[in-house]
Amino acid sequence: MNLRIISALVMRYLFLYSRTPMRLVELIFWPLVDLVVWGNVTVFIQKNSDAKFGEFILFFLGAMILWDILFRAQQGVAISFLEDVWTRNLLNVFVAPVRTAEYLGATFVVGFLRILVTCCVMSLVSYVGYSFNIFQLQWWLIPFFLNLMVFGWALGMISTALILRWGQAAESLAWAVPFFIQPAVCVFYPVKDMPAWAQPISWCFPATPIFEGMREVMKTGVLNWNHLWLAAGLNLIYLTLAGWLFVWVLNITRQRGLLTKFATQ
Repeated sequence: MNLRIISALVMRYLFLYSRTPMRLVELIFWPLVDLVVWGNVTVFIQKNSDAKFGEFILFFLGAMILWDILFRAQQGVAISFLEDVWTRNLLNVFVAPVRTAEYLGATFVVGFLRILVTCCVMSLVSYVGYSFNIFQLQWWLIPFFLNLMVFGWALGMISTALILRWGQAAESLAWAVPFFIQPAVCVFYPVKDMPAWAQPISWCFPATPIFEGMREVMKTGVLNWNHLWLAAGLNLIYLTLAGWLFVWVLNITRQRGLLTKFATQ
């Protein structure tokens, strides 16, 4: 893996944002809309419920910020691929001496940078506007961040593989895939409050123990280490399977000559 190639690809994606500032709107505007909506709902419920339940509602803001970590990591992979499609640059990338691992590595870095921008803005607004400090999670925020980011990368590779397989008609999957699993990963509610038949399904996703852990830390200040071990183990499985799926679909697309057709549509 050549770090110079990865840095060149990352710079190419960053140029898209520096040369077209309107692209930054997507990074800041929609996360702020979600945060303000949930923040106002939190304030409303706090004012119309007892103090203990009002404190519990603060979990919504923490969940919203952590969910955005997963979503932006996924978007970093999927949208970076679509940027190459929209600008008719996909063939230029794949005819160049760029390995698949280097291409994915660049999209991972872009996803990380997208996370930093949106999370800094959301953390600042939540603190100033709603007196919610995400850093109350203390050092637990680091493993939460890393696990959600890795899971987002895996979802990004899955999204991209599906788009490669089904063509531009499936571009909406770049945004839809994370929301397919959102009800199952218990972003805003505990697993125990889900229907009994859905709870085993929920624990099959690495994001579930992270959101459960977030609520546990906010409530008690400590965390059951089993949540982190489960998330890390599942992430390893998801990342491996997603990487295999992406490479497999990409190789099939190349062998059948569909990549040229896909990139020039």
